[in-house]
Amino acid sequence: MADIRFDGKVAIVTGAGGGLGRQHALELARRGAKVVVNDLGGSVDGSGGSSAAADAVVAEIKAAGGEAISNGSSVTDDAGVALMVKQAMDTWGRIDILIANAGILRDKSFSKMELADFELVVNVHLMGTVKPVKAVWEIMREQNYGRIVVTTSSSGMYGNFGQSNYGAAKLGIIGFMNTIKLEGQKNNIHINAISPVAATRMTENLMPAPVLEKLKPEYVTPGVVYLASEEAPTGAILTAGAGAFALSRIYETEGVYLGEGGLSVEEVRDNWSKISDPEGQQAYVNGGEQSGKFFRKLQGG
Repeated sequence: MADIRFDGKVAIVTGAGGGLGRQHALELARRGAKVVVNDLGGSVDGSGGSSAAADAVVAEIKAAGGEAISNGSSVTDDAGVALMVKQAMDTWGRIDILIANAGILRDKSFSKMELADFELVVNVHLMGTVKPVKAVWEIMREQNYGRIVVTTSSSGMYGNFGQSNYGAAKLGIIGFMNTIKLEGQKNNIHINAISPVAATRMTENLMPAPVLEKLKPEYVTPGVVYLASEEAPTGAILTAGAGAFALSRIYETEGVYLGEGGLSVEEVRDNWSKISDPEGQQAYVNGGEQSGKFFRKLQGG
């Protein structure tokens, strides 16, 4: 099969000044894409800012013969996001790919966490994904083409101590994706999620050095670049790390119909083993499929 190429395509990668985003931007450029390298240049907790990191990645891309421009906007700032999109359109006239990668951490147990830190992390990860997607959505609709990759986390799908803010935002991104994957299909807009396990500034204090060496960001990037390609599926949650890849899905059990007459709390308790039985469980494509199951059970009852 032919190599995956992005000649003539324009990509925006947020949070691309280092770590995962940098690798995504470099690989897209290596395969022919023109890239907007976005990075606020702040610290891991979101404070500060500098264009130096984004500029350095642009210099790398240009040194290798590619095309790129830098943007230092915050993904939470409406005017900054609009400027980022305007730069891409003014320079190249189209936007084919958006990789929403920017993020921060403010980890604390929920009992010790200030609500301001909860709100900030949700704003950066969730709204910092929604705002760039919204800004490119009509462009992609008019082109009848778009590929969007959002970034989720095992902390959102499965939980992680001290990351209630981060986990809430990351699972919120999946809820967002699950609806716009349906809305974008008629205009050939595919959206997928990557759940990476990688050594970055955000994880360097969480694992020992020998482990981090096995978790280089470049081991995640091939999955992201595939999800940004013309051949990409839509609505997938790809987990990736250390060269391993898997698909995560939300499953629902078949459950049991308990009827309406005399329904009680005790009936739910006494039938819990049937309610939770994994046999016949399914991963639904949309909410209507789940509703259909309940109507089927009602008719069967």
